[in-house]
Amino acid sequence: MITRWSGWLAAAIAAPLMLAMVWEVISRYVFNSPTFWAYELGYMLMGAGLMLGIAYAMQTRSHIRVDFLYGALSPRSQAAVDLVGFLFLLPMVLWMIWGLWDYLVYAYVNNEVSGESAWNPVVWPFRTTFVAGFVLFALQILAEIAKSAHLLLKGRPLEVGSDANGARL
Repeated sequence: MITRWSGWLAAAIAAPLMLAMVWEVISRYVFNSPTFWAYELGYMLMGAGLMLGIAYAMQTRSHIRVDFLYGALSPRSQAAVDLVGFLFLLPMVLWMIWGLWDYLVYAYVNNEVSGESAWNPVVWPFRTTFVAGFVLFALQILAEIAKSAHLLLKGRPLEVGSDANGARL
């Protein structure tokens, strides 16, 4: 549910991003008066959308996958491949969270600003989405590990709304 919420929020960010970019194009090319804020708002919203949507992409399996071999495997073999991949991915994501947390705290403590335009906003709210996105990603990886392990051990997928024995909750 948390992952779906973050996916919805990532999708909702696209609307203000689109409006800001359309306004910038109109201001620049129709009124010959470019904005001083649209570029920064654009990269911040795009980055926030990406970070908040990464866990949702994993949950819905809508990320890019090279599956010329994977698709030919049995569901249990696919679960084994997924489990190994997730177990390698999780430490890297946890390491990223640790580094991004320091990156966020530094920006907050020092009241760091972007330095990219005359708007010059503080960057810690933007960096908060990095930490939040990677925390959600780590949680989703743990969920995927549990689903893969269940399939390997029980021979059937773990259904949402059921316990480990398959009983409906």
